[in-house]
Amino acid sequence: MEDRVIIFDTTLRDGEQSPGATMNTAEKLRIASKLEELGVDVIEAGFPAASPGDFDAVRQIAQQIQKSTVCGLARAIPDDIRTCAEAVKPAKYPRIHTFVSTSEIHLKYQMKKSQEEVLEIARQAVRLAKSLCDDVEFSAMDASRSDRDFLCRVFEAAIEEGAKTLNIPDTVGYAIPEEFAALVDYVMKNTKNIDKAIVSVHCHNDLGLATSNTLAAIRAGARQAEVAINGIGERAGNTSLEEVVMSLKTRQDLFKVDTRIDTTKIVPISRLVTMITGIQVQPNKAIVGANAFAHESGIHQDGVLKNPMTYEIIRPETIGLHSNKLVLGKHSGKHAIRSYLADMGYRLTDDELQSVFEKFKNLADRKKDIADEDLEAIVNEGVLRSSALFKLEYLHIASGTTVDPMAHVKLLINGRSAEESCKGNGPIDAAYKAIASLTRTSATLMRFSISALTDGTDAQGEVTVRLKEDGLVALGRGSDLDIITASAKAYIDGLNRLEHMKANPVPVQDGV
Repeated sequence: MEDRVIIFDTTLRDGEQSPGATMNTAEKLRIASKLEELGVDVIEAGFPAASPGDFDAVRQIAQQIQKSTVCGLARAIPDDIRTCAEAVKPAKYPRIHTFVSTSEIHLKYQMKKSQEEVLEIARQAVRLAKSLCDDVEFSAMDASRSDRDFLCRVFEAAIEEGAKTLNIPDTVGYAIPEEFAALVDYVMKNTKNIDKAIVSVHCHNDLGLATSNTLAAIRAGARQAEVAINGIGERAGNTSLEEVVMSLKTRQDLFKVDTRIDTTKIVPISRLVTMITGIQVQPNKAIVGANAFAHESGIHQDGVLKNPMTYEIIRPETIGLHSNKLVLGKHSGKHAIRSYLADMGYRLTDDELQSVFEKFKNLADRKKDIADEDLEAIVNEGVLRSSALFKLEYLHIASGTTVDPMAHVKLLINGRSAEESCKGNGPIDAAYKAIASLTRTSATLMRFSISALTDGTDAQGEVTVRLKEDGLVALGRGSDLDIITASAKAYIDGLNRLEHMKANPVPVQDGV
């Protein structure tokens, strides 16, 4: 293999900027741990200056991660950079990622500054960051719409001040592959001392070309790819980690580069991000979609039975796609559960384990076969979100063809029990009205979707909702064998996230 592409993951920063995808610190730590196991070189843990919560999450990730570089994003503002430096300081391998816009449209309408002023801002930002952290990355926001010669001048200044990585972002997903590859090639040929830095690319998917643009840039010489699990991110999303990694692996004959990614861990982390964010992967999504390895055509089925490579260019096992049922049941002991959870990457306290164990026993009494996804759901709801303001204690539904749907709900609200009964157009509508009355909220239900965590008629139902209140948008997720209970849990989870967002306002975030 000729050389290696550095994988820079921004799931926890740009990915979290997907509408409603806010994660709490425990959830971010869980994903960061899995990113490290995946073999990600750089984890962009957040935007420390955005809020105290984001600062705390980045700092805790920096304290936990030992193998990957932990990076924080900072605008080219001294206070941002100092806050970022403090957040990543505990990391074994810290990085500050600072940025400023360089396109004419941004300079004229957003920043209201000249090229010379922006050049000086970039220089001073990198200089300050370098004085606080040895590893500095500089991004020229909206690079794909910037004047090429000015872009090279800004990058030259960043290199002179000590930046080790130069990022060329297609911030608004405007570029096409040939054009973007030509831009990377131009920068590499016309930037003085470019050999002293690694050229990175960060592409958005507004035209559906993020992966194509990233791969074209790699062929042109870029050696860092900024990506996100499942391609989540602002607007149409970021470049998908799994698509880039598997393209490089599958077509090594063409790219002649490799990554450090353990591809067998791709599907598990994809499912974890889906579970935590509530953002479902479309069935026909490349690599990790439910239909990615499904064959309906008779010709395809015949070919796959004779030789899988006739219609599958990737073996499912390569990305960690396999049936993995728990060899555990209602007679299993707590020690067995602890051991299995440890293998899955969970390190729980005794109290957390007891809570999970009780819920596992309850599920094992009701469900014959238990899968990893079932146990993940128990841990996610019972442990990672245990500090919620609203908790469901009891739900009773009366519904049918001859009665008006009625829901009786009992909630634990900030430690105190309260209950309410309401009628509705259906059982879920009745439950939601009762919950809204108890919590005194007026969130609008913008989206409601149902899926199954596993196969079979006894699979746990997973409900995802999107709620909007006072201009804030939050996703909520709930799972249960009973779909109405799962719906109530999802609604309550969404309300808890909204309350967290109200208590911890986050300013509008710029990003590359």
